[in-house]
Amino acid sequence: MSRRLATVVAHPDDDTFACSGTVALHGSEPGFRFALVHVTSGEAGMISDPTLATRETLGEVREEEDRRSWVALGRVPDRHEFIRYPDGGLGDVSFDELVDGISGILRDERPDVVITFGPEGVTGHVDHITVGRATTEAFHRCRTAGSSGFRRLLYSSLPNSMLEGFNADLVARGQEPIDSTQPFQPRAVPDETIGVQVDCSGVVDRKRAAIAEHRTQANDIPDDLEDEIFRYETHVIAWPERPYGSAALGDVFEGLD
Repeated sequence: MSRRLATVVAHPDDDTFACSGTVALHGSEPGFRFALVHVTSGEAGMISDPTLATRETLGEVREEEDRRSWVALGRVPDRHEFIRYPDGGLGDVSFDELVDGISGILRDERPDVVITFGPEGVTGHVDHITVGRATTEAFHRCRTAGSSGFRRLLYSSLPNSMLEGFNADLVARGQEPIDSTQPFQPRAVPDETIGVQVDCSGVVDRKRAAIAEHRTQANDIPDDLEDEIFRYETHVIAWPERPYGSAALGDVFEGLD
């Protein structure tokens, strides 16, 4: 039985948070194929330590960090594409051109499941939101053209209860809670909209190792909370329509066999 997954994100490390646990869970299965698309190289991101990169080299460094993250996870993508549009500038890129580029890759791969961003973009980042819109358009373009695959479209999303629990932990430590109205801070969605919740507890050490490879990007999650935060990968089912009130699935491929 083949299972094909494609993930389309804006920046290096978006993918590690969104789906590395799922890939770790399925990576050794016969017939599993994983395609990964980054629309930018993340060259406008932070530089947590000036010895790691300069503004001129950051994009190249972050691409390599992402490759190393999958090596650390123990399962590298079968196809890994960097389209290399300007980081922070996707709102100025021709939307049709962006959709065409993503469509071409997805058409080649014919994934059963595609993971990208929803309308809130997890952090409200315009690049995330634009990539999500373009990938959604590409998914439906390929699906309606009769390509095989394209059976489920997922939006990587953070449920309200998880963000509220994390904020409560921060406050209990005397720290400021996350303010979701601020730029690049997590945005959550109502719990009832979550259609897939993957329990990655059995591979959480591998996911933590993968995230640790993104050294230029500071991780503000307290060490003792990482396992709790990284345990689940949660998604809204964007297509097909999810029956109201139905229980969340436990895997991105559940019900497709």
